[in-house]
Amino acid sequence: MIIRPQLHWFRMLLAWRGSVLPELLPRLGLILLISLIALGVHDQVVRITANLSTTPFSLIGIALAIFLGFRNSASYDRYWEARKLWGRLLNETRSLTRQVLTLPSVPIDANETQAFVRALGAFSHALRHQLRGSDPSEDLSARLDKPLFERVMMSRYRAATIMLWLGEWVQRQAREGKLDAWTVHAIDRNLNGLSDVIGGCERIVSTPLPFAYSVMIHRTVYFFCALLPFGLVEGVGVFTPLFSVFVAYTFMALDAIASQIEEPFGTDDNDLALDALCAFIEDASRDLLAQPSLQKTAAKDGYLLT
Repeated sequence: MIIRPQLHWFRMLLAWRGSVLPELLPRLGLILLISLIALGVHDQVVRITANLSTTPFSLIGIALAIFLGFRNSASYDRYWEARKLWGRLLNETRSLTRQVLTLPSVPIDANETQAFVRALGAFSHALRHQLRGSDPSEDLSARLDKPLFERVMMSRYRAATIMLWLGEWVQRQAREGKLDAWTVHAIDRNLNGLSDVIGGCERIVSTPLPFAYSVMIHRTVYFFCALLPFGLVEGVGVFTPLFSVFVAYTFMALDAIASQIEEPFGTDDNDLALDALCAFIEDASRDLLAQPSLQKTAAKDGYLLT
């Protein structure tokens, strides 16, 4: 995710990282080549270009803009829902930490409390790795005791296994008389919140936008951009490459941005910065324990978080 202060309007025009322009350059180069071909053959093949007026392109362009706007809206809804789920994870983590610190009727051993809070920190990392399909062993081994680490690594859904252990921890403290029934109920509600976060994230990952819908828009964008120079060359002449590439950039960029944020848990420039969110969630719990902050995820190149 690109995180940086608001740029001056002129610097915004020149922004490169996170603009999807690097990804589009080969495609825009192809449109430029087609535009030059259309311009070059205009005098020799007048009938081809004369029959392609700008009217059908205007009608198709309006419809295409509406469809692209709808797709971007649907993709952003997925992105924003994902961000709200991780915001809820932060809230549930803080609440659980506060509850185990303040609600026990009999003080719980400090080592037991710290093990619970470390497991909460490991939960966010386990969920991040599950959503990205990456190896969580390094992050989890630094936060979990060896028996729990081995148990978690043997499971398929590691975040859910950590959540199960948190429930077992609560049950153990209740059997020892340190947590009463009302406290157990309050903590269990927050554990259910963690379960809702897992389910919500899994729903986003496992249910992309319908493939046929994405393919239809993708094909229409590229056919439209490839044919556009032949419709413009009769009216704008030598400026055909300029207008064709600019229009192509607009439509292709919208398509590329929607493709990126449709899967918000990845590592593209415009995806959620899950590494930074995990570090923030851990530090929020450690702050309640009056422990020093862990080193936060540093921004790459000064403004890019992963």
